[in-house]
Amino acid sequence: MPADASPDLPPGATGPRWLGEDELEAWMAAAALVMRLPGALDAQLQAEQGLTFFEYMVLAVLSEQPDRTLQMSDIAAAASSSLSRLSHVAKRLEAQGFLRRERVPGAGRRTNAVLTDAGLDKVVAAAPGHVARVRHLLVDAVPAEDLAALRRIGETVLARIDPDRGC
Repeated sequence: MPADASPDLPPGATGPRWLGEDELEAWMAAAALVMRLPGALDAQLQAEQGLTFFEYMVLAVLSEQPDRTLQMSDIAAAASSSLSRLSHVAKRLEAQGFLRRERVPGAGRRTNAVLTDAGLDKVVAAAPGHVARVRHLLVDAVPAEDLAALRRIGETVLARIDPDRGC
């Protein structure tokens, strides 16, 4: 049967390529992981540090920059977010004193986010608990060879979603 033929259509007719049993089970497990893991990470960070997972990721991305500064568009890309969502979160983080926004000189509406000392202190305080939760939920629960496969799978799917961006 052709790859695009549906088993319940007459020969030669095309239709959706329905998922087989193994494909459906893999998809359902991946969908559940994508939907539930961020919430589990969010719950730990909120309980221990008063941060959402997304806020933590923004602070962490900035903390990894040599000068703790990055353009908002680059942070959005690194955190797999829209610029609009990032702007709302940056406003909240700025109000808490964790970052400040600065206009980039020149043409265009480019803005840098700069991690403050208080923001660095916050991400440093949050990191141990976050890493412990990541280890508990994923890293220590999955054999090393499966982690390598998970990385390859993630990189492959992300490349299809956004070929220009990568991980």
